Amino acid sequence: MRKRYDQIMTLAAAALLAGCSQPGQTSQETQENTEMTERDPFAAARAITPPEIEKRPVETTQHGITRVDNYAWLRDPEWQEVLRDPSTLDADIRAMVEAENDYYKKLTDDLDPLRKKLFSEMRGRIKEDDSTVPAKDGDWKYWVKFREGGEYPIFVRAPAAGGDEEILLDGDNESEGSEFFSIGDVAHSPDHQLIATAIDRLGSEYYSIRVRNIETGKEYDETIESADGAGAVWNAASTAFYYVERDDNQRPKRVKLHVLGSDPAADRLIYEEADDGFFLDIAKSQSGDYIFIQSGSHTSSEVRYLRADDVEAAPVLIEARADHIEYSVDHHGGDFYILTNADDAVDFKIVKAPVATPGRDSWSDWIAHEAGVYITAFTPYKDYLVRLERRNALPRIVISTYGGDEHVVDFDEAAYSLGLRSGYEYDTSNLRYVYESPSTPEQTFDYSMEARTRTLMKTQEVPSGHDASLYAVERIATVADDGAEIPVTILRLKSTPKDGSAPALLYGYGSYGANMSASFSTTLLPLVDRGVIYALAHIRGGSSKGRQWYLDGKRDKKMNSFTDFTAAADTLIAKGYSSEKKIVIYGGSAGGLLVGAAVNLRPELFAGVIAAVPFVDVINTISDAELPLTPPEWDEWGNPITSAEEYGWIASYSPYDNIASASYPPIMATGGLTDYRVTYWEPAKWIARLRDEARGGPFVLRMNMGAGHGGSAARFERLEERAHLYAFALRAWGIEDAEPVSHGE
Repeated sequence: MRKRYDQIMTLAAAALLAGCSQPGQTSQETQENTEMTERDPFAAARAITPPEIEKRPVETTQHGITRVDNYAWLRDPEWQEVLRDPSTLDADIRAMVEAENDYYKKLTDDLDPLRKKLFSEMRGRIKEDDSTVPAKDGDWKYWVKFREGGEYPIFVRAPAAGGDEEILLDGDNESEGSEFFSIGDVAHSPDHQLIATAIDRLGSEYYSIRVRNIETGKEYDETIESADGAGAVWNAASTAFYYVERDDNQRPKRVKLHVLGSDPAADRLIYEEADDGFFLDIAKSQSGDYIFIQSGSHTSSEVRYLRADDVEAAPVLIEARADHIEYSVDHHGGDFYILTNADDAVDFKIVKAPVATPGRDSWSDWIAHEAGVYITAFTPYKDYLVRLERRNALPRIVISTYGGDEHVVDFDEAAYSLGLRSGYEYDTSNLRYVYESPSTPEQTFDYSMEARTRTLMKTQEVPSGHDASLYAVERIATVADDGAEIPVTILRLKSTPKDGSAPALLYGYGSYGANMSASFSTTLLPLVDRGVIYALAHIRGGSSKGRQWYLDGKRDKKMNSFTDFTAAADTLIAKGYSSEKKIVIYGGSAGGLLVGAAVNLRPELFAGVIAAVPFVDVINTISDAELPLTPPEWDEWGNPITSAEEYGWIASYSPYDNIASASYPPIMATGGLTDYRVTYWEPAKWIARLRDEARGGPFVLRMNMGAGHGGSAARFERLEERAHLYAFALRAWGIEDAEPVSHGE
């Protein structure tokens, strides 16, 4: 009955937009309806009927609680095969997804000129023939570049002493004939004669590794299938490489050794992870002497090592895994340096241990733990150890000698981002890092750790022009109900008023301890230049204020993430940055869970919701041990299979299961058919249930039929995808006709 009622009201709204009144209405009623329509930018679109998604109820009982899922059938029973071959998708499901895409197209066709304009503005801010700063490795220097109009990177090198460049891998040429194409890694061998490439042509993150001779261009006959995107880690002699193999459930479970010229079927198994809650990764030490196999969950880890010059060696365990103890390892001289949270070092410390006896009994503090100072990364060079840490939600670089002398590379802006670029070399006094802020384009610096001087190597070019003086970058705080202060980074035009009249885009993530840095984004500027205030909420569940900030937003404390986020929206309103129903919230993946939970809590607060590949069907997904990511996720969210209490945590906020019978703002969800991280049926089910149980909307789904979690890997196609999101937001704000500020170029 509700659907029929909504259709009648939709037709009435469309008639009002055309200047007509409905029969039998008084002048006052007509005026009231006209005012309602003016507040509803999607009023005309409501005349378009959404797809009718068939209900096929499935009952599930856990811990004595029964829930009914009308849309469980949207999960293809052969979903693993769909990841490898999307053409095998069940016909009924394909018809439903295509109907959703058709509905989205009809609903937003009139936004196409705006999307093209947004795309043009974003593309105009990209230097199309850009390149990275070359990184030296022995007698060569390596870098990545793009050609004018090219979609994919080109990997090149040249003699370090000077000489012509040569192409190692041309992404544009390699991608021909592939609907989807992504380069996971291009690794040159230590002798600089070979490259190993890891390429995904489906979007499902099953990579194929192939090796070619750099000088001749000839490829080896063998192909490694089902590899992880990290690609190959070469042995010291350049005769073999290690790689991680994914199993049929997409879990990185086995480390294997491939000897060049041999049959991959005969590759030797080096280590296999038995626990589905732990995934594998491999890396080479900065010194090049060791290869590390790291097995980790969200809360614990263990590392094994191999000498890079001994392919016959078996991996040696450094320290056995223990609950809630994490560590990562690198090498210098006769010692391993280890970043760990052991011994209650919540924000991590760096210890060292002899290579000969690397177990925990031999660990001694090298950089002691300091509460509130979160050490996030480190790199040991021959004479210096560099660490990246975060104090007061801002990063800084600290450089130490092995004798204990240290100094800080610090910065002054209110909010900024730093990143280390470790490079290939170990015996060097040069450190490369990148600096940026929401208003400052990325700058690449070479820093002399010996002389303590820096050299600007490159500033990100914005061809269409960028005047940083037009923008204000601010850091404000919102106070949660329990007194926690949540930082919020603001980017706006200085000319945008703080009187509540501006629309705002509020972005967040808040899971896995990920830090959302205050970085420069050319793709945000088309919105900010139209008077939109961009706000980044550094909520709990992330790690902006240290490791404890993460722990206070997971498992039984997960609700903090969502209430922090809605509190940030309230603060934007209280401080005059925006107003109720002028804030669009945006999040992707676990950030999609964030915005899905937030809109369930406060549907009246927002103008719109953009949920990219959203993790919204939480209780069903985390109760399904067959899905690729479920076992390791139990440490993050809880295990609803074994614990009634933990089931209750998740059931209390799972967006799919907590839709209110209330008026919701317009919601746009995206998905990828070959996405193994957040499977395609999660956003599809969510949108179907929103239409069934909520009012308002519209609720739309845009499914990428040829990509996975990250969408297209082609740089301009990614801009087109972003233009769809932004056009939807501009319509939700009712400002799709707004013109951007001119930068005078």
